[in-house]
Parts: sequence; structure tokens; C-alpha cells
Amino acid sequence: MTPRARQWLTECKWRMVGLLGKVLIDLIFCASRIEVEGYEKVRHLRASRRVILAFWHSRILLISHLFQRENALILVSRSRDGEIIARILQRQGHEPLRGSSSRGGLRALSEMIRKMKQSGRPAVVIPDGPRGPRHRVQPGIIILAKKTGFPIVPVSYSARRRKVFNSWDRFVLPAPLTRCKVVFGEPLSVPPKIAKGEEARFAGLLQERLCRITARADGAFGHDSQ
Repeated sequence: MTPRARQWLTECKWRMVGLLGKVLIDLIFCASRIEVEGYEKVRHLRASRRVILAFWHSRILLISHLFQRENALILVSRSRDGEIIARILQRQGHEPLRGSSSRGGLRALSEMIRKMKQSGRPAVVIPDGPRGPRHRVQPGIIILAKKTGFPIVPVSYSARRRKVFNSWDRFVLPAPLTRCKVVFGEPLSVPPKIAKGEEARFAGLLQERLCRITARADGAFGHDSQ
């Protein structure tokens, strides 16, 4: 087999992975009962599209489903798992930018800042990804908000019936047909001229808000967020 043919087959495989992943997620949530809390305070931000959505690594499934076709810029790691996520996100109508704290992160972040400023498109950052620590905000999202002026909107969700995996992030997989609750937190704006030392304080504020709304969503069904 020629290198070109091998490359073509590999690309076909990854395209199929993206398609099947999207279809599976759609099937999980197509008949779920989804309750949303706190959306009123962020409705105008979503309408403006000048927003950075933030949620924990373990809570990606329902949120990516709800925000399909938003054409958002999403930072995704260069790992094999990241490739799977990127292909699904493409099928959902987003543009993945590949990079993480260990591989290509600064370049991807710079590209995201440039595209956000040029096009006014929304962005998504998973602040504890791709390898943790779990529920700990890394500084990249604060730098992104500082450089673009886009506010950060924290969001989380939970489900009545779910599978929690024994992974580093304790990934949540809702059961089909179950009740889900999505909770939006208070938006966080980062001033453009804050000192470097202040970035950690804003990361702490975002972390606190994400943990609070995650606990609220889990608590609605009697689950523990820890």
C-alpha cells in the first residue's frame, strides 16, 4: 500500500470515528429531559457570541451536544483521545484547535486569540484538561479572557442515572432517557491590564464557581461531586 493510500484510509477511519461519536451522543440525549438553570444571566452573552464557555473535562458530553452548530473555537489536546474528541466536535459544527499544556499549547492559544479577535466567534476551554489535576483551573483560560476581553461563562451538568468512570477526571456518562440538569454560573470578566500575580486569583474565582455549579447539578439528584 502506498503512503498516500494509507493516509487516505487513516483519514476515512477518523472521519467515521467522528460521525459515529456524534450519532451516539445524539442518541443518548435525544429523549432526555433536560432542565436548565441560570441561563437568563448569560443569554445576552451567548447572543453576542463574544464569550468563552468553561466546563470540567468530565462534563463534556451534554454541553457539546447542547451547543452544536455554534462554530466555536475549542482547544483540544494533541493526544489520541484528543483526536477522537476533535473529530466529534468537528461533526458537531465546531473548529478544534490542537494543543495542550505539554504539546503546542502556546501556539494553539495564540491562534485562538487571533481568530476570536478577528471573527468574534465564541470559544470553549476545558480548564482542567487534558490530564488534570481534576477540577483545577489552569491559567490558559484566564490569559485568553485577558487578551480578548471575552467574559468566561462557567457551565456544568449532571444526570439522575449515570455511569461515573474510574478515570482521572471521573468522567460522567448519562444513561439514555434520564433526567439531566444544566447549571450556568455567574460570568467572569478578566480586566486586560491585571498583573501576572492576579491571574491566579481569577483562576481561583473561576474554579470556585465551576465547583459550586457542579455540586448544585449533582446535588439535584443526590450525587456527590467529590
